[in-house]
Amino acid sequence: MSRFKFHAALLACNVLWAMDYPFYNIVLSRYVHPMALVSASLIAAALLSLVPLLWRRAVRVERADIRKLVGAALLIGVLRKVFLMYGMSKTSPVDGSIIETVVPLLVLVLSVALGVDRFTRRKLVGLLLGMAGAVAVVLTGATTTHAHSQLGGNVLILLSACATAFYMVTFRKLIAKYDVATLLRWIYCLAAVMAFPFGIEQIVRTDYAAIARHALLPTLFVLLVPTYIPNLLLNYALKGVPATVSSIYTYLQPVLAIAVSVAMGLDRLHGDTVLFALLIFVGVGLVLYSYSDRGGTPPKSVPATSREAADDVAKERTDTESEALVGVSGGDTPEVGAIGDERSRS
Repeated sequence: MSRFKFHAALLACNVLWAMDYPFYNIVLSRYVHPMALVSASLIAAALLSLVPLLWRRAVRVERADIRKLVGAALLIGVLRKVFLMYGMSKTSPVDGSIIETVVPLLVLVLSVALGVDRFTRRKLVGLLLGMAGAVAVVLTGATTTHAHSQLGGNVLILLSACATAFYMVTFRKLIAKYDVATLLRWIYCLAAVMAFPFGIEQIVRTDYAAIARHALLPTLFVLLVPTYIPNLLLNYALKGVPATVSSIYTYLQPVLAIAVSVAMGLDRLHGDTVLFALLIFVGVGLVLYSYSDRGGTPPKSVPATSREAADDVAKERTDTESEALVGVSGGDTPEVGAIGDERSRS
């Protein structure tokens, strides 16, 4: 019962993120320009990020980190949302929700490239399966049988996932350094300032009176909810459960998004899409399982040398760091401070 509240928070944030995809499809396809929604949602997130200052003092950020925060805001705050919004305006919520699940695989690739992680046979098999499924889903946008999908939109969603993975790996030390409220405040305030000049014209030109009654709730939801609130829930949950456990909940996102989209008549579920999604799920599952399957090697009969002991310690630190990176993926602007909370918890 003591961990129930952490699991409830994980469930809530993944349900909120799952609702993004069908709601984006409703709003972006008819009523609001993607750049207007990018800018407006970042302004809303920036204002929400200032609320904790009512009861807590702001944490001082080192001057040397401000440039890094600007880069992080540009990448995860602006570019990712631009890719996501324009992508969702051009493709189906089913394809979008499935493609986003490849973030852990992309994190693995970048981590290996930067020397943070290393390939094993299981990780490599999982990577090949998952990326094969992702590429297949992207390419369905070029077929005539998937009327709701477009190749260009699917590619943009994949670029959005790439931006998330690149942020998690490149800025992992910055994420670990500051608490989530401070990081969210700086990233969203900076991102809102960056996006505003490009979105103000579309915000002003939006015909708000033309937004149908059935689209009012989805519009308010995507404007206020998914960018800031689920991140707080995720980071609260990571204080009580490991990052790898939270990754299991991310599988709910495409399942719920598909169920809601099909129920609302926004999309159809095709048999080949189910097959490709299973490839991704199995691939991601193999990668995540590889981090939990440690410590099973029998002890050596010969005492380890100091060099071997040092290598073992280094491998354990690398695996722990990689597990924190890979295990908390999914959603709209996710993991902004998740790694930091996971590090402080462990």
